[in-house]
Amino acid sequence: MRHRKGFNHLSRTKPHREAMFANMASSLILHKRIQTTIAKAKALRTYVEPLITKSKSDTTHSRRVVFSYLRNKYAVSELFREVSPKIAERPGGYTRILKTGSRLGDNAELCIIELVDYNENLLTAKEDKKTKRSRTRRGGKGGSEIPKEMPETQIVEDKELKTEPDDNNEEAGKEEKEPEKVKTEENLKAEETEDVKVEKKSENDIL
Repeated sequence: MRHRKGFNHLSRTKPHREAMFANMASSLILHKRIQTTIAKAKALRTYVEPLITKSKSDTTHSRRVVFSYLRNKYAVSELFREVSPKIAERPGGYTRILKTGSRLGDNAELCIIELVDYNENLLTAKEDKKTKRSRTRRGGKGGSEIPKEMPETQIVEDKELKTEPDDNNEEAGKEEKEPEKVKTEENLKAEETEDVKVEKKSENDIL
């Protein structure tokens, strides 16, 4: 009877079950993700996460304890050198289970179990969401923005437009120029009359 026993035997004896977990945990640490059934993944999570927590203290004793469970020196070195620095700040929950459907032969539910900090797609997606967030004004999205000052280019164009002569300005200019012409003609007439007077005086003197 299995009353009050909270773990899954997976239809295996204890030595067979421990050997299977050691093999799966080593593969998970080396490859960062493996595909298996949901029942095995849930049982593996309780087996491998305490070992990852143990790897946070890199001592000879902790390495020997982890090696007694994994039975693979390459997995132990990978765990202490690569994985433990990356999960140092995480307080737990080092693995994630993603369901992928059912198997064709026996219709068993399959999944992917992976290390959380090594899924680059999800990490980049979270970073993109953080960068896309933008603050809105207190009035909401439809709030009117404060008008900005007129750029310098528009001011210069307005000045140029003001300096350009209009039709009315051309007529006014003509009117102003016409009195100058009249003045010049009067001056010429006066000069001619003076010349005529001088000539008459000279003739009278000769006579």
